Amino acid sequence: MLTIEALGSLLKSHSDAAAAVVAPFSIAGRTFHFGRSPALMGVVNLSADSWYRESVCLSLDAALRRARVLAAQGADLIDVGAESTLPHAARADEGTQSSRVVPFVQILRSEGILVSVETYDTRVARNVLRAGAALINLTGSADSADIYREIAAHDAGVIICCVQGANVRDVVDFDLEADPILACRDYFARELDKANAAGLTKIFLDPGLGFYYRNLQDSAARVRHQMTVFLNSFRLRTLGYPICHALPHAFEYFGEEVRSAEGFFAVLAALGKTDLFRTHEVPRVRAVLDTMGAYPQPP
Repeated sequence: MLTIEALGSLLKSHSDAAAAVVAPFSIAGRTFHFGRSPALMGVVNLSADSWYRESVCLSLDAALRRARVLAAQGADLIDVGAESTLPHAARADEGTQSSRVVPFVQILRSEGILVSVETYDTRVARNVLRAGAALINLTGSADSADIYREIAAHDAGVIICCVQGANVRDVVDFDLEADPILACRDYFARELDKANAAGLTKIFLDPGLGFYYRNLQDSAARVRHQMTVFLNSFRLRTLGYPICHALPHAFEYFGEEVRSAEGFFAVLAALGKTDLFRTHEVPRVRAVLDTMGAYPQPP
């Protein structure tokens, strides 16, 4: 059970990490002040296989409408993908992904809305960066060095997602015995070496809680893992970069109230010092974070 005693013990065990400071940086002219004001990334899915039906848009016009609404509701960035991360979802080749995403990016960039594109394909990354994507939400490591060079060449940013496998569609079993923060830290250290070598400095670190692993299908085990990572995420900020989290759903617990789940997990993510919240429910999560911000600071 999550208790104030458990939170106090966690802080006591990692008090030095809790004090870690992450420097601000700017993406496409927008400055993000980490630790001062949390940022939100709304989601638009161009794949019919994506599980969160409210985010699925099957035409460019529908996708643009949703993106504009999310921006008006307070999203600092719009994250778009053209291939679902679900294991049973149809694969979308480079041509399909680019034809869906490039016009979306071009139009929103012309309107001053920052767009992040989720992909692990070098060719897709190159195409959307040329179209004006501000971030690549990188869901694989197999070709990451090439993708980092493309991102740096366009003065864009990257979200490095921790993936147990070559990419999010080719994952291996998750190690449930190891400390998940240490496992993420090892992964990020390897990827940061490659990203820094390419000249990248605008980097978010995402522990990858939105991905599907075969041995994390038990709902209780999965939710325990997610809660643990959310609350411990501040330990990763000692790497010097802000933390991004995709907020999950926990359908087995929330049932018909599943659209409220992201608000609950946003509380845990905020306590763990998350800097960028990837959410399908921008107004709900914004309200949660604003309310948490009303709590009086200690003298």
